[in-house]
Amino acid sequence: MSTIPVETIVSQLQWRYATKAFDPSAKIPADIWSSLEDTLVLTPSSYGLQPWKFLVITNDALRESLVPHAWGQRQVADCSHFVVMCAKTNLDEAYLDSYLRDIATKRNIPTSALDGLRGMMLGSLAQMDEAAVHAWAAKQCYIALGNLMTAAALVGIDTCPMEGFVREKFDEILDLGAQGLTAVVCCPVGYRAADDKYASMAKIRWDKSAVVEHRA
Repeated sequence: MSTIPVETIVSQLQWRYATKAFDPSAKIPADIWSSLEDTLVLTPSSYGLQPWKFLVITNDALRESLVPHAWGQRQVADCSHFVVMCAKTNLDEAYLDSYLRDIATKRNIPTSALDGLRGMMLGSLAQMDEAAVHAWAAKQCYIALGNLMTAAALVGIDTCPMEGFVREKFDEILDLGAQGLTAVVCCPVGYRAADDKYASMAKIRWDKSAVVEHRA
C-alpha cells in the first residue's frame, strides 16, 4: 500500500484556506472531480447509516439564483463545483431496513443475521425526537465536509466551508423537501482567484500545546 508523506499532509493543510474568491474560468477535470465525489461516498457515519445526499450543482443559472440567499457570497456561483450537503429527514424504519438489506447483499449474509443491529438502531432512534434526529444527521454531514476539504487540499484544489445561507430558501429552490432532504452545509470547490487577498494571509491557529493535551 502506498502512502502520502506526512510532510505533504501538513504542508497542504497549511496551504488550504477558506477561499473567498474563485476563478470562474478554472474548472476541475472530470477524473479528479470523480475521485473527490468518491471521498464523499467513503465518508464514515454513525452506524454506517449515511443519512445524507450530496447535491453537486454546476448549472450557472441555478447557482446564481442561490447567491442572494447565501448572503451574496460569490463563491456559490464562481467555483467549479458547488456542493450542498443535505441531511435526510425520513430516517424511519423503512430506511433502516433498506440499509440492512444493502449490508446483507454486499456481505453475502442473511438479513436475519443483522437483527441485533436492527434492534439497536431502532432503539437508538426511538430515544430521539425529530429535532434530535435532525441534529444527529446534520453532524454526519460535517464529517463528509471535512473529508472533502482535506482530500481537495491534498490534490491542490480549493474549498470554502459555508454555513452562511438561508436553509429554507435553499430547500425551496432545490426542491429538497419533496426528496426528504434539508440543506445543512455547503462547500464551493474549485481554484482560487489570483487576486484573492486571503490566500497570502497568515493562517491563525492556536498553538498545538493549547489545543492538544496528552494523558499517558
